[in-house]
Amino acid sequence: MPQVVGALLAGLILGPSMLDVLTETRFISQMSELGVIVILFTAGMGTNIKELKKSGKAGFLVALCGVALPLGFGALLTYLCAQAGLIENGGFLSYIFVGTVLTATSVSITVETLKELGKLNTMVGNTILAAALIDDVLGLIVLTIVSSFTGDNTNILLVLVKILLFFIFAIGVGVLATKFFNWMIASAQSRNLHRYSLLAFVLCLLMAYCAEEFFGVSDIIGAYVAGLVIASTPKSDYIQSKFDPLSYLLLTPIFFASIGIGAKLPDSGGPIIVFSLLLLFIAILSKLLGCGVGARLCHFKNRECIQIGIGMACRGEVALIVANKGVSIGAFSSQLMTPIIITVVGCAILTPVMLRLVFKKSETTTLTESELVTSCESVERMDMISEQYLKNGERE
Repeated sequence: MPQVVGALLAGLILGPSMLDVLTETRFISQMSELGVIVILFTAGMGTNIKELKKSGKAGFLVALCGVALPLGFGALLTYLCAQAGLIENGGFLSYIFVGTVLTATSVSITVETLKELGKLNTMVGNTILAAALIDDVLGLIVLTIVSSFTGDNTNILLVLVKILLFFIFAIGVGVLATKFFNWMIASAQSRNLHRYSLLAFVLCLLMAYCAEEFFGVSDIIGAYVAGLVIASTPKSDYIQSKFDPLSYLLLTPIFFASIGIGAKLPDSGGPIIVFSLLLLFIAILSKLLGCGVGARLCHFKNRECIQIGIGMACRGEVALIVANKGVSIGAFSSQLMTPIIITVVGCAILTPVMLRLVFKKSETTTLTESELVTSCESVERMDMISEQYLKNGERE
């Protein structure tokens, strides 16, 4: 099983849900926040920018379908369960808000699992990353629209303008930072490279802070953009190698364990448990179908559609934030927090396991010569493969 599952289970077992040995402290909270920022920063550094550009259209369609179907499925399930008496009837707005909770995707767990499997820098991995980033923006827009129905003082136009300004800001900072790093590396001639690692981390934290504080966008998007900036510099591999041990040995385990520690599951009756299991099933199914359909429209193979759908199925802190927002503005009762927490924890544990299974299955498939040729995306890539074979003195 992926190592992420071990860290999640450690938090659940030692946390308030089971043994109650550990509770969430300010230190754990801050370290876990730093952990998720570093996870997305290293993911950005390990991204092939050319492949990411190719994934842009596919990422948008995957994200769009991956928001629409969970929103509809979640609202419909909540309505049907309320009519059946499993939960109290909170009205139309509560149904929509539960659907809004299901639109959120937590890419951090998927990223760490794909890195472990060696599948992050692939067409499927890049599509998941692009879709997850767009999903965050679309989810923020949906949340703003739904919140406005409650009389909450939220200006939809202002939110859209802030999102647009963030991307303009990110492009400007990216161009300037890339030129600055290239100039420093060229002038230093590979000496004192540790300084670039420090400056890269400063850029990461600065972008994460500006994204959340000034533009209302998730800090992990800012961290990922900073990683993309570093990926376009000549020494990106060296800088990434300096962050991998810090992430792997300390920050990543703390972040995933903190999710388990923070999962305080209250005592619930039978009907709520039934609704919780149904919500968990719908949460995974809706992302699998929605994102799978979006991927299929972009001519991905069936196996790749399943991989993308499962990769987008994970929920995390964003879903809990949306749920807390719903309770605070009176969109639905606190009774629905238990099913949402169970759904988030269940998705966090099941997604990496299912990812391992679907990628392991694809690895056992032997490609024929014609399938290998058609899988190459361009003549340029075919030339690269041919040159590599000739260089190694091999014939295929």
